[in-house]
Amino acid sequence: MDQACRKQGDTVRPRDRSLASRLERRIFSFDRKNQRLLGIADASKRESFLEQLLESIRRVKYVSVLRKQRLSGRRSDPNNEMFDPLRAAILFQRAGEIDEAFWLVFLFVHFGKHPRAGWRYAREVYGCLGGTVRWDWARTSADPGSFRDWLDTHKDELKREGAPRGFGNHRKYQSLDAYSANGTGSAVESYVRWVCPPRTHHELMKRALGQVDGDPREAFDFLYRSMDAVASFGRTARFDYLTMVGKLALAPIEPGSTYMKSATGPLAGARLLFGGHREAPLKPAILEEWLVALGAHLNVGMQVLEDSLCNWQKSPNTFQAFRG
Repeated sequence: MDQACRKQGDTVRPRDRSLASRLERRIFSFDRKNQRLLGIADASKRESFLEQLLESIRRVKYVSVLRKQRLSGRRSDPNNEMFDPLRAAILFQRAGEIDEAFWLVFLFVHFGKHPRAGWRYAREVYGCLGGTVRWDWARTSADPGSFRDWLDTHKDELKREGAPRGFGNHRKYQSLDAYSANGTGSAVESYVRWVCPPRTHHELMKRALGQVDGDPREAFDFLYRSMDAVASFGRTARFDYLTMVGKLALAPIEPGSTYMKSATGPLAGARLLFGGHREAPLKPAILEEWLVALGAHLNVGMQVLEDSLCNWQKSPNTFQAFRG
């Protein structure tokens, strides 16, 4: 790797320049002393990767900033266009309605934010299409079969022509179907079974932590593996759900790895970073080991690495901000 320090261009925000310089020095150090980073030997690729690291750090910190902000109650009202499931989760958390906060995190991840439709699916499902009742946690967990019946009856209205519609980028292949094995109905009912009422979400988290002597990373892994029981929640959805639970301080958990084995975008990014191209013949287990070491060396968490690798491999030569 060319060790000449790059000039911090206009793309790096002034307030990020000190962090950018520190990260770059540590990247050079890791490349020299630990493991070659062949994919960023070129200055333009290194610049793009560094920008993605900074962007991911900002995204992770954003949730802690959001938790301190003053939030309008309209954010938790599904009959209001301002509804936002993440902000709603924070409002319910503040009100001590912890099960509802977890439920909103699930809806936040399951539906995602569509580039044009925004939170419409989450808002209209949660709010029963503007009805006087909600599919809140108490009602849904008490009778998930009725939720599936409602979804089946109203799915055409949810998908109506003339209105932007769809799931977020991470969930773009998800279905609103009420009864298919991997549709929304199955996802909701299997999530309820996973929590297993009358057990609360708090009790579920407490049990996981108890299984691993309170270790936040081991608890994350325990929960991640147990979520295999939640229909349509593959690697990305589980990772997104549990990392958000941790960032909201709903439970003291954090990822200790990037769960590279079943990844797609992050795996391609890791192979590009260490092997020089997306199809480099490097096994996920080896990449995971190197990424844990890199994360410790850079002093960034696994979520930052996972997110930045996934986005960087989409445009390795030129930084592009990706959302959703």
